Amino acid sequence: MNQTKEQSAFVLRIAPSGDKVPEALREDQIIIGWACAEGLLAPELEWGKFRAILEKAYYSDEPTHQKAGAAAGNMWRFIREMKSDDLVVVPYGGQFYVAKITGPATYDSAKVEDDSAYRRPVKWLNEKKPISRQMARSALISRMKTQATSAGATDLLEEIKECLSLAEKGQAPTFESDLQSRLIREVLSELRGGRMESFGFERLIQTVLLGLGAQEARIIPRSQDKGADLLAIFRVAGTFQQVIAVQAKHWKPEPPVGRKVVEHGISTSPAKRGGDSTPRGL
Repeated sequence: MNQTKEQSAFVLRIAPSGDKVPEALREDQIIIGWACAEGLLAPELEWGKFRAILEKAYYSDEPTHQKAGAAAGNMWRFIREMKSDDLVVVPYGGQFYVAKITGPATYDSAKVEDDSAYRRPVKWLNEKKPISRQMARSALISRMKTQATSAGATDLLEEIKECLSLAEKGQAPTFESDLQSRLIREVLSELRGGRMESFGFERLIQTVLLGLGAQEARIIPRSQDKGADLLAIFRVAGTFQQVIAVQAKHWKPEPPVGRKVVEHGISTSPAKRGGDSTPRGL
């Protein structure tokens, strides 16, 4: 039975012997260095032999396997761990690109001197346009600062997809806008399910009206309630006085406030009884 491989994600710094990002974008490929270590594509290579090829080509004078092991880790990830349909984030200055892998790693012997022989075909997403790092959340920004040539980022897959979605929509969220949205959600959640009863809700509406500039906001006693729960007085342009009647409904989202309830509040408001106020639902 065929099993669908789960999508993975990686961060790759395309910087072998200079800036290769423009070339990678132009040729629809991702590129990595260590080009002189030919033979790494052989599928039968185990880790020890894989590392030995890199050590012989680049680190034969090193007293330990440390540098060869680090290089082998980057190349192993590029050749063995990356698969078709995986996403790759490519940092580029204050921006980054995202690509989807479309095929296996290849070796172009004509690119050895350029140190860019090892490549993978990709489809660059977001129409090959860069995405500002400001769109990324802090964890993804931190991962893009890795000093290694490549790093796993599957744990940040949803954040990468979120950046792509925001970029496609032309949205540019900030910390401030995210914080405001979260605070609004938390406040609404507390209003709907917290320690809030009808009298407390009316006091909250009173505070909101005063914060909006009302000269006066008065809660109408229940014995005098004929449709409006609060009356607020606003002065328009410093001259005209406007009285607004407010009917407060502290209901949960499900079921929603019905049309008949809203229409009843308007029909019994002071404005409909010959007063000088303007009905408003809240």
